[in-house]
Amino acid sequence: MFTGLIQQIGALSRHETAAGGLRLVIAGTPWNPPLTLGESMAVNGACLTLAQIQGKNFACDILQETLDRTTLGGKRPGAALNLERALRLGEALGGHLVTGHVDGIGTVNRRQAKGRDWILRVTCGTELLRGMVLKGSIAIDGVSLTIAELDRHSFSVALIPFTCEHTALGKLKAGDAVNLETDLIGKHVRRTMETGQAPIPLTWDRLRDAGFGATGFGDG
Repeated sequence: MFTGLIQQIGALSRHETAAGGLRLVIAGTPWNPPLTLGESMAVNGACLTLAQIQGKNFACDILQETLDRTTLGGKRPGAALNLERALRLGEALGGHLVTGHVDGIGTVNRRQAKGRDWILRVTCGTELLRGMVLKGSIAIDGVSLTIAELDRHSFSVALIPFTCEHTALGKLKAGDAVNLETDLIGKHVRRTMETGQAPIPLTWDRLRDAGFGATGFGDG
């Protein structure tokens, strides 16, 4: 489980072939406390497991399902990547609950300046849009943001200067693909409404039982 508050911008060092998928080698700066093998890391919003650590670099293996559902397989060496370690119980939740289960891919349609901020318009499929709510939360490449506008084909978010400077979103341009994860609470409510079942309390215990602990989507 993550918060959508990026802790570091890493850079893709190289791809390596791995059994059944791909291994990403990512360069960053030292972490405090140090990284440990087997821990989870959100890389552009996708929860991955650290399979190797060497100095400032670490490697994560990506299975085919994750390659199909995220943008990670298309990243080139040198690409900036948003990094966040898994949330630990008792730590502050400054953004919103982000599972690292990427729901799908969107495309940046437009990036427009508005004063000191930037407005990012993203197009995506109908199924993803159905999981969004105006003024609700959305994770774009792992960054917790608020939906400012929403229509039948796209949505927009505002990027403040701090977000542009401290995440890889500041480098986005029209045509770029991004990982999207819709709000976990919204999914829970939507499922309840669609199935007609009585609401089930959403608690940390239930999230852990459902597999949303220190691990995450696909490879975490």
